[in-house]
Amino acid sequence: MDVSIIIVNYRTPQLILDCLATVYRYTREVTFEVIVVDNDPERGGKDQVLSRHSEVRWIDMTYNSGFGRANNAGMKVAEGRYFLLLNADTLLTDDVISRCVQRMDIRPDVAACGALQYYADGTPMPFYRSFNEFRKTFFIVPPSDFLQRVINKLLPEPHYDDPDQHDWLTGAYVLVRREVVNAAGGFDEDFFMYGEDVEWSGRLGKVGKLCYFKDCTFIHLENNNPFRRTSISWINRFSTQMQVSNFLWIRKQYGTGAYLFSIASNLLMIPVIMVWKMSVNVRKHGNPFAELRTQRIFIKKNGVLLKYFFKTLFNKKHLYKIKESENIDLQSTP
Repeated sequence: MDVSIIIVNYRTPQLILDCLATVYRYTREVTFEVIVVDNDPERGGKDQVLSRHSEVRWIDMTYNSGFGRANNAGMKVAEGRYFLLLNADTLLTDDVISRCVQRMDIRPDVAACGALQYYADGTPMPFYRSFNEFRKTFFIVPPSDFLQRVINKLLPEPHYDDPDQHDWLTGAYVLVRREVVNAAGGFDEDFFMYGEDVEWSGRLGKVGKLCYFKDCTFIHLENNNPFRRTSISWINRFSTQMQVSNFLWIRKQYGTGAYLFSIASNLLMIPVIMVWKMSVNVRKHGNPFAELRTQRIFIKKNGVLLKYFFKTLFNKKHLYKIKESENIDLQSTP
């Protein structure tokens, strides 16, 4: 068998049906199987999917294990030469799977490949093209050309001779060789959601190249879930779960020094943004406390981040899943 397509389900049976409709419609040149790993068997819609696609191999997890652990469970039973990790909220528009497999078959230097994401309206979806491009977003500093030059100097962009090569592949569509997973290992199971594909890419990239092929594309619907960003601002760039996962990735990939520096830079911004906003409020309203909602959200999110500080610092084995009470994005903050 050529490809094992692994899809993680969390209460999205209709999305899976829509996704599979495009998989079966377009995938012609390779043999494949479909494995669905369900993180909520009670409400996952198993019967709804299997009534339409009885050939699907269905794995029920006993708890909401997150993205990495569920994909690991799928890869353990997969029979294909390649594993394709495919989000439930994706649609194919042509035989992209066969094209990627054919490209990988003639490129033994490539460990894994991705496809470029497009919105449903056909416009390209932006993505981080390197680890350092992603890391730069962690630093919330006052707008300044000088500070931006310093950050760019500290975190330079990589340069590859191969124009298709990148640091990491987004987890919505990753085609990886079985032998590469055997060599690098699966996802780090400390991650619940977000950051796991970045960390995994770091290890996969040590085995071979990670490439995006520009003629390989798909539609990513980005289904809403309670761990996604809801209100985005300059200082609140990440959801609470994203922030915890991102700093966990920094610790794992770059060590304690980089982790402590990132935490310190984040915390040092608290008095800066508070003083700045209060001075703006005085000028506008005469009341320093008039508009501080965004700043309060930032403080609360950092409070949650600090709850996981020591576990992260000492790289303790743990499923870093925030509690419902810690999900600041779903709370109303005055």
